[in-house]
Amino acid sequence: MNGQSVPRRRLLRLSHMMHSKRSTVGPAESDLSSSQRTKDSGGRWPLAAQNTNNCNNNDGKKDEKKEEPKKDDKKDEKKEEPKKDDKKDDKKEEPKKDEKKDDKKDAKKDDKKEEPKEVWIMDPATDTYYYWLCTISIPVFYNLMFLVARSILLFFRLLPCRSCFNQLQYIDTTMWLVLDHTSDVLYYIDTFVRARTGFLEQGLLVKDEKVLRERYMKTRQFRMDIISIIPTDIVFLKIGIDNPEWRFNRLLRLGRLFEFFDRTETRTNFPNIFRIANLVLYIIIIIHWNACLYFAISKVLGFGTDTWVYPGTKNPEYGRLARQYIYCFYWSTLTLTTIGETPPPVRDIEYFFVVSDFLTGVLIFATIVGNVGAMISNMNAARVEFQAKIDSIKQYMEFRKVTKDLEIRVVKWFDYLWTAEKTCDEKQVLKNLPDKLKAEIAINVHLETLKKVRIFQDCEAGLLVELVLKLQPQVFSPGDYICKKGDIGREMYIIKEGKLAVVADDGVTQFVVLSDGAYFGEISILGIKGSKAGNRRTANIRSVGYSDLFALSKDDLMEALIEYPDAKYALEDKGRAILMKDNLIDEALVNATDAKDLEDKVNKIEASYEVMALKFRKLTEQYASSQRKLKQRLTNIDNQLKEFHMIDIVRYDQLNRFRHSLVFVHIFRHSSCCPKWLKQAMKRYSQTEFCPGLAETMKMRK
Repeated sequence: MNGQSVPRRRLLRLSHMMHSKRSTVGPAESDLSSSQRTKDSGGRWPLAAQNTNNCNNNDGKKDEKKEEPKKDDKKDEKKEEPKKDDKKDDKKEEPKKDEKKDDKKDAKKDDKKEEPKEVWIMDPATDTYYYWLCTISIPVFYNLMFLVARSILLFFRLLPCRSCFNQLQYIDTTMWLVLDHTSDVLYYIDTFVRARTGFLEQGLLVKDEKVLRERYMKTRQFRMDIISIIPTDIVFLKIGIDNPEWRFNRLLRLGRLFEFFDRTETRTNFPNIFRIANLVLYIIIIIHWNACLYFAISKVLGFGTDTWVYPGTKNPEYGRLARQYIYCFYWSTLTLTTIGETPPPVRDIEYFFVVSDFLTGVLIFATIVGNVGAMISNMNAARVEFQAKIDSIKQYMEFRKVTKDLEIRVVKWFDYLWTAEKTCDEKQVLKNLPDKLKAEIAINVHLETLKKVRIFQDCEAGLLVELVLKLQPQVFSPGDYICKKGDIGREMYIIKEGKLAVVADDGVTQFVVLSDGAYFGEISILGIKGSKAGNRRTANIRSVGYSDLFALSKDDLMEALIEYPDAKYALEDKGRAILMKDNLIDEALVNATDAKDLEDKVNKIEASYEVMALKFRKLTEQYASSQRKLKQRLTNIDNQLKEFHMIDIVRYDQLNRFRHSLVFVHIFRHSSCCPKWLKQAMKRYSQTEFCPGLAETMKMRK
């Protein structure tokens, strides 16, 4: 039995060590544990297994130590305890398996995770947002105009008055229900759109659904939108559907209507006209509400009871809905505009209402009239400014006694500018734009025109952009000379619109007519070497009618070519090729020009050399002066160091003398044992300059 128990104990020991290390359960271990459990029924192996567990369990766990069996326990308890240990080991392995399963599940979930889907976001800068504003403004305007006409005010709710215009509400109840619920649906959609409307943060559109929703919920508009979509129509189930005054909460969405007006004013090409139309609409809305109030008050007081209220409806003419509304609208217009000519009030409430209308009309229409005046003045601002320029020119010509013919030509030129709408200064108009947008506008307007010039057709795009920004529009009257033969060429011209004629010296004979897209003067501004004409004009060019030209000056071209030297050489080669083709190049003049240029370059080099030599001499003198100053400073520092050294030597000598004095003092203190000759020598020494104070010490000693 002992021989057989040893290998079994080893196996059990090995299995327990593997459990204590928390290794994964393999097939061999599972077989071992099953065999161990089968042997437990025999009654011997469990005790051996328990002993091995007790002697080899060195992991320091308190729970296992507490469960160690005592020697005095019964055998049955000993049989059950190994089973408990095995179960605990199994329980320890099970959480590990669960953790692995969880890890696998997490990995599978990560693999199965897809990229988040992009949610729909409304960009407020797009046309879609503007079209939605146009759509939502329709139900808002519908509620603004028709709710008050179909409803009664809460103040009159206790009176036997049903609504402002009964017939309007009863015409077609189904139609009003459909329109009301359609507007409610659009309100719900608009709330969703507001929650998904993006905004700019650090120049980028925020598209996070959660951020947009939280931002919208923090605004005051969110609370107003929620109140505006509260289904107050539920009360219709109790009081009836002919009570639309319970829908007045829909008016809290008026902000959408105003936002639509602001966007339209920004987008339209006729902002002044739109402002006036918008102002007229506001006036109509105010008059409409006031007319409804007048009709409601008349209905409460009784139609035809006095001269101020609405006439009695017994007359069929005044019983019609159209007449009721038109009469009230007319009365409201006369009252709010303070024109008067309306029946005077009779009762106290009538006086109060009329006075309130007068005050409201004065305040509102004073503001309206002021705005209308400002709009009209803005519409005529360009004309007023232009007329001021004409007046100043006329005064100047009259003061300088300009001929009548020339004065007429100047006035006609101004008239053409105004008629052709060419009075605006492009630089003044575009000055508020950034440089990039200015360049894009100039490219869009002038680049195709500039590309028509032969010498600029193959130039770099950057140079063309620079030149486009430097083009200056000019307008010439009929008969004006753009250039004359022999003039110095400082600009080149590109015809945008009009006709120019190349004429003889007499100004009548025409050789050729230049039309839109033609150009001239490009060679003279390049300064080609060897040109027979130099930088002089070679022809007379005259405007046949009114002509619009673009001018590019020589200074602007050369300024742009500084940054593009290769383009400058290419332009000169193209210009030289054009002149050689037309036989306008003089080789001798080219050589002379080259020699002159070479001489000029040599002169420039000599001048620069002299300047450099002068600067070098100045630098040399400054260097020598600095060296002298440095040597002087070093000498001064050396002298100071020597003085400090001498002072140290003197102090050291004085210290030694002081030590000698101390020695003599000590000797004199013990002079009883000192010989006589030594005392005399010390006395002589004390009288010298090397031992000051020693004589006094001797006297004190005596």
